Amino acid sequence: MPHRRSVLLGGLAFSLWPDWGWAQMTPGQDVAAILKERVDVGRETMGLVAAFLDGDRHSITAYGQSGSPDNRPLDGDTVFEIGSITKVFTALVFADMVLRGELAPDDPAAKYLPASVRMPDFEGAPITLMDLATYTSGLPRMPSNFAPKDWSNPYIDYTFERLYDFLSNHKLAHKPGSHYEYANLGFGLLGHILERRAGKSYEELVISRICAPLGMEDTRITLSSSMRQRLARGHSAALTPVANWDFSVLAGAGAFRSTANDLMKFVRMCMNPDGPVAAALKMTLSKRRPMMEESDVALGWFVSSRFDDELILKSGGTGGYAAFIGYSTKTRRNCIVLSNAADYNPNIALGTHLINTAYPLAKIRREVPVDPAVLATYAGRYEVSPNFILTVRTEGARLFIQATAQPEFEVYAESETEFFYRVVDAQIAFARPEGGAAPSLTLHQNGKDLPGRRLP
Repeated sequence: MPHRRSVLLGGLAFSLWPDWGWAQMTPGQDVAAILKERVDVGRETMGLVAAFLDGDRHSITAYGQSGSPDNRPLDGDTVFEIGSITKVFTALVFADMVLRGELAPDDPAAKYLPASVRMPDFEGAPITLMDLATYTSGLPRMPSNFAPKDWSNPYIDYTFERLYDFLSNHKLAHKPGSHYEYANLGFGLLGHILERRAGKSYEELVISRICAPLGMEDTRITLSSSMRQRLARGHSAALTPVANWDFSVLAGAGAFRSTANDLMKFVRMCMNPDGPVAAALKMTLSKRRPMMEESDVALGWFVSSRFDDELILKSGGTGGYAAFIGYSTKTRRNCIVLSNAADYNPNIALGTHLINTAYPLAKIRREVPVDPAVLATYAGRYEVSPNFILTVRTEGARLFIQATAQPEFEVYAESETEFFYRVVDAQIAFARPEGGAAPSLTLHQNGKDLPGRRLP
């Protein structure tokens, strides 16, 4: 999911719902072999770091390359952008402020914004802070006036002025609290409200209320010189180097960077709630709203109830990184997976599988070369529906597809007629007669087979 789609920052909207015993959840051939296959065979990412907690001990397994200027080996101290895992921190700060009496869950969001901002409501029902924290505000995933000057760093120029303008002119399609929709906008707004209420920057709030109590010295938005030296280079889904992301007003949606070792400190608190952050954590899991079958949202977290288990999890992604954190409340298995490429779906599937192997790994797709003359027969426009056209073009031995109102993405050959996306879990199959141009294609996505006929 390169730049334009990458603004979505990950989340379960992209997930593939993906027995070994707990004694095997340590650095060893099983985990190492899986990571090696995802990197070397699947070419899903440049490198992976997986971390596990077992009682007081935690273990790290790493494979691949950091891509940093000195190609520093990947380890538990390698720094990654963690994207939407930031939302869990935003929810925790919110819960902490509620417990301290600094605000109330049912406070309207408008209470903490300038009077000039006309917050939307639905038939008089306001958006509350709890609605923002549970992905049910009724606001869209992204604001309609999000138009970055530079798609390689898309959030940096989205300011509070633009946010206020959007809110003042938006009409809600759903009553707050009644409809799940993934919430980059909602959590960015919540983080902004929290910093306005506290009189501190969003980063200062997270550091003082979460990172400092837990000793998480490598979890920051602003990189220290040491963190910068340990930063893995981010890569697109096509494994080309990309820029790091910077945030303005929507920092609460996805601005933090961290390491496996730091996130293990966080997992330890989640598994054994104690200390100054524990009460806030319990609050983030106490309120749940339905998302889809066998899945709920809590405050920041997602809850999966599949396979006779309960997984508390959150994923994240930016233009060059994918991240996963989760644990089972029943088996106490847990996992962190950090990737220095935008392999969101495979990374989520890997994380859930390492916690509970009933969740399948993403299928390994092996790229094969195809004669450019064959690819040329696929170029053209295909109508999947009157409002959804796939435009296919070639560039030498490469094939690119652009859907209506979406950016163009490269697809990769599994055979002469079958191709796969790396940015989402979707595949394209072309009908190829003997000679001439392909008359049709089929888009395979979300369990559906969608045919498209070639247009003149």
